[in-house]
Amino acid sequence: MEINANAPAIARHELFIHASSEKIWQLLADINHWPTWHPAIAEAKLEGLLQSGSTFRWKSGGTAIQSTLQEVQPQHRLSWTGKALGTRAIHVWILEPQPNGVLVKTEESFDGWLVGLLKGMMQKTLDTSLKSWLERLKQVAETA
Repeated sequence: MEINANAPAIARHELFIHASSEKIWQLLADINHWPTWHPAIAEAKLEGLLQSGSTFRWKSGGTAIQSTLQEVQPQHRLSWTGKALGTRAIHVWILEPQPNGVLVKTEESFDGWLVGLLKGMMQKTLDTSLKSWLERLKQVAETA
């Protein structure tokens, strides 16, 4: 799955993490425990198994989101689609093992009526959110 290249808000960020792909995957794939390491996520609940088609509900930055897993390739790729008020999102995580760690890439697109109306604010929110995810993931993976 790829993000929507024509969406009004798109962000792509990457960060090298000095940890194993197994450790990083463990943190990303354990959706129910996201709130324990990412302060912007107030709650998260996977409904079913970690597999394509499973849904999860979560609250990020005060916004309730319903998401559906699209790709689950352990230690390599995790993607989902999500819906919140006036917004549709596609989020992709890619893990690329390197000597001494993993290059973690994340990208996301936002579209929908609310994004069209508040494009500048939504773009800033998206960039800030992805950078925060990566920084928290790095901090937790490298210290655990």
